[in-house]
Formats: sequence, structure tokens, C-alpha cells
Amino acid sequence: MGLLLKLAWRNVMRNRRRSAITTGAVAFALMLTIAMRGMQRGTYELNIRNVARLYTGYLQVQAPGYQENPTLRNSFPYTREVRRVLDAEPLVTGHAPRVYADGLLSYRDNSFGVMILGLDPQAENEVTDLLKRIRQGRAPAEGQEYEILVGQKLLQNLQAQLGDSLVLLVQGYDGSLRDAFCRIVGVLRTGSEPMDRATVIMPIRQAQELLGLEDRVSTVVVSLDRLEDLEPARRRLEPALRPPKLRVLSWEEVMPSFKQMIQFDNAQGILFLAILIVAVGFGILNSVIMSVTERFREFGIVLALGMPQHKLVAVVALEILFVLLFGVAAGNVLGGVVNWYLVHNPIEFTGTLGAYTEEFGWLPILTSSLRARVFLHSTLAIVLATFGASLYPLLKVAKLEPLKGIRYT
Repeated sequence: MGLLLKLAWRNVMRNRRRSAITTGAVAFALMLTIAMRGMQRGTYELNIRNVARLYTGYLQVQAPGYQENPTLRNSFPYTREVRRVLDAEPLVTGHAPRVYADGLLSYRDNSFGVMILGLDPQAENEVTDLLKRIRQGRAPAEGQEYEILVGQKLLQNLQAQLGDSLVLLVQGYDGSLRDAFCRIVGVLRTGSEPMDRATVIMPIRQAQELLGLEDRVSTVVVSLDRLEDLEPARRRLEPALRPPKLRVLSWEEVMPSFKQMIQFDNAQGILFLAILIVAVGFGILNSVIMSVTERFREFGIVLALGMPQHKLVAVVALEILFVLLFGVAAGNVLGGVVNWYLVHNPIEFTGTLGAYTEEFGWLPILTSSLRARVFLHSTLAIVLATFGASLYPLLKVAKLEPLKGIRYT
């Protein structure tokens, strides 16, 4: 084996230009694959964290059936026991109760259907950044009158101003119609068109009072430190919340359309990478087959002198392996540099491209990822492509006859 390794290494170093070109092709393909997968994974994670921090949280505690039929009837009591379980879970960094209801908001001759969101401002600030998106005024507070925060688009549609009083009509928990005079104390701009067009936020206690919910809530939003903590936290919370018969849902279940959007984009990226890897595979095949065929005369002489055919194949395979190892090492280093740069210097889209990206619910920011699986999966794909491209040249060497090799021109 030692002799075969020495022969393979000498062959690699004998034609350094050819070896460098093949190594460069492998390294360049791997760098592209790592950079593209890194940008995909990094951008997905950034958007998931943004959605979780902006609105949904990483996990949500709900009553059975609420996700399928989000009505007040499917609310649940926010008891001391539920709070104790959430407080006791070390992976949970914060939790905030919410009440959701539909209503009709009227100002002068303008009326619009709205989604009422009752929340606890102090707890909400520990879980999401929703109230940090206030562009005018302040967060609503409990008091003698109902104070509300409205979306920027809704304020424009109502043709109202900050400080105006409006009438809010809702259907309570018992089915009765209820109304209240509310004063606009703040304007919210989330960047999400549906939210900015139809959201009314008020303190959760006033929402519960208006809707006749007493201590019932629609959901409890849960925050975590890291995306990786999602499944472990969920596995521990679900059995602990089983006596009240509550469910723990991930952001994927709360926002299935957002998950599908990521899956679709991911499938497109993988298809593009597959095409790239196949193209690179043909390039490697061309380089290896040229390297082999130009030495057929040399191989024929070696075989005629008595070298076993399988050892000749092993030498050529080791040559390919040396080139592959150098290419993989260089590709990982180059890909790591690209990903590291994008992680620390994300690219922000502006102008039309930025607006177009935001319209589809994505942050106009391109970043990357340094996760090990990005490097591992990309390396595995290029190694398999290289091995696949090397099979035909190795087969030609395995079938080479000494006389045909010597006469080959």
C-alpha cells in the first residue's frame, strides 16, 4: 500500500498544472455549494427568528381545537398552574398571554372589520418585538377609557388621527353584541400588510372585560433563546400541561403558510445546486478522463512489465483521492470565509428589490450560516459527484490491455 501511495503522489505532483486545475474545479464547486446553502439556511433562520420575535413566538400554548377553529369558545383559563409550568421550564425565556377576537371599528362614515389583539405590554416586551414597531404615540394602558393601538394602514383607511375616539363593536364570549368607545393612542407599523391593515391592540384585561372572557385567554406565546431549543422545550412542556389538556404548537404549526414558503424556496435552491453539482461532475469527469487517456501508453508499458491491473486501478483511484482531499480542504476554507463574511456583514436590499422582498413577508437582508451541517452536506454532495465522475475513467483503466495501451495515440 505504501508503494501505491508513493506512486499516486508522484503522479499527482508530476503534472502539477493538471492536478491544480482539477483541484481548483472541486474547490470552486464546493465553495459555491457551501456559500449558497449557507445563504439559504442563514436567511431562513433569520426570518424565522424575526417572525417569532415579531409576532408568533417560538411556541404557543393553545386549547385543543383552537388552531383549527380560532374562536372565543376555544379559549382556556390562564391559571396559576399554567404560569407555574412555564416559569419552571429552564428553556423558556418568557411567556405572554393573548386574546384574539374579531370586531368592527367605526369612525364617522368609515367602518372596517378588524382583528382585536389583547395583550399584556410588560410580558409581551419580554417575548416579542411587536410593541417596538410603534411609529407614533405609545402603547395602550389600562385606565378609565379604552385605549387602542392601530395599524398604520388601518388608520389611513379610517381617515382618523392619533387621539380620535372610535366605536368598537364585538361579539362576546356568551354570544352577545358589545361595544365600547376607544381612543387611538398609538400607531403600529409591522411591515406586514395584513397586520397593518386590520390590527387593533388593547390591554388584555380590558379585552377580557369587553369580551366577557374573565381570566380566559386565546393563546400564550412562548419565547426561547435559540431555535434549537424548540423541540426539547416542547417535549417537556406538553406532558406538564397535559392535566389542563393544553397543546404546545411550534411556529411551523401556527404559521403553516410561512413554513410552506420556506420549503418551496428551499426546494428551488436544492434543485439549482443539484444542476450545479451535475455540471461540475461533468467537468471533473472531463479532467480525469483526459488525465487517464494521455497516459494510456505509460499504463500499457507498466502492465506489460507485470504490474497487476487492480494495482494500476488503485494507483489512479488514489490520485483522484489526493486531488479530492485537497479540493475539499480548499473548498471548505473558501466557503467558510464567504459564509463568515456574510454572517458578520449581512447584505441589506434597498429600493425596489427591498420593497419587493418585504412584500412577500421576508426581511430584505441576505446573511449566511456557519452551521456544521452546511459544510458536511455540501462536502458529501461534492465527494459523491467526484466519485461518480471517476467511475468511467477507472473502468477504462481496469479494461485496458497492455498492447492496446502501448499502441494508443
